[in-house]
Amino acid sequence: MEYRRLGKAGVQVSALSLGSWVTFGQQISDDVAADLMKTAYDGGVNFFDNAEAYAGGRSEEVMGNILHKMGWSHETFLVSSKVFWGGSLPNQEGLSRKHVMSACDNALRRLKVDYLDLYFCHRPDPKTPIEETVRAMSDLIHQGKVLYWGTSEWSAQEITQAYAIARECHLVPPTMEQPMYNLFGRHRMEKEFARLFPEYGLGTTIWSPLASGLLTGKHKGGPQEGTRATLKDYDWLKDQITREAKDKAEKVEKLGVIAKDLGLSLAIFSIAWCLKNPNVSTVILGASKTPQLTENLQAVEAQSKLTPEIMKTVDELVGI
Repeated sequence: MEYRRLGKAGVQVSALSLGSWVTFGQQISDDVAADLMKTAYDGGVNFFDNAEAYAGGRSEEVMGNILHKMGWSHETFLVSSKVFWGGSLPNQEGLSRKHVMSACDNALRRLKVDYLDLYFCHRPDPKTPIEETVRAMSDLIHQGKVLYWGTSEWSAQEITQAYAIARECHLVPPTMEQPMYNLFGRHRMEKEFARLFPEYGLGTTIWSPLASGLLTGKHKGGPQEGTRATLKDYDWLKDQITREAKDKAEKVEKLGVIAKDLGLSLAIFSIAWCLKNPNVSTVILGASKTPQLTENLQAVEAQSKLTPEIMKTVDELVGI
């Protein structure tokens, strides 16, 4: 495993991490979730990503039970949560001080930890002043409940506002952003955020490196049964994959040929491609089966096969 600093912060995260969106508490059994976490941990993964919205809090409970059962020292791993969607009542959603504080306490209880290593604002909240949110997150750090806070799917402008407020008010600024990033989704990481990396030392915990399975090649004929796209309440994802599978079919096939010539699966190739970006702190993997995770962990070693010539060929194929 390779370890990288989280932007300019001193903490180090494994280049590959494990996320629980859709899977924990919903798509897979608790026993499978435990096997996935053990496989990841044994493979050098030290970061496990979660959120209050995942399976309505059940995902955090499952992960917390596993962490408690495994008995790993908190010094050896990082665990995160994200705040925004916590329920249907007025103060159970958004980034108000009240919800941020309550959600953090709930996450600590469900995850069975004394502090969160990373805590993300899951989406920007247009109904709450950014200053209120920055103050709340900064206070959580001063209280020792959170070590580092960040944003998820915020725009460069919103992140810049948060930094400006933190500096002006002597508060703790965000350390990291969690954007979607893959071969077919590059603009935000490579264009919009370009100035933020040198200016703020922003770290990134990127998600969807396989574009919801599109970059495995398994959705050529549309969403496959048994995948997250066919789960109840995920019709939006099914529609997205159906549309993109058709639009990107030719490019997926050509990328598959490049990967095969390198002796790699398309999935490993696609994850390794994400890792080649020096502004990526960690790539969050999702998995529903242990063999799937074991295979994808090979992406760290596969990076060496993606030469500058290969990277140039990919750029010409998929565009920037």
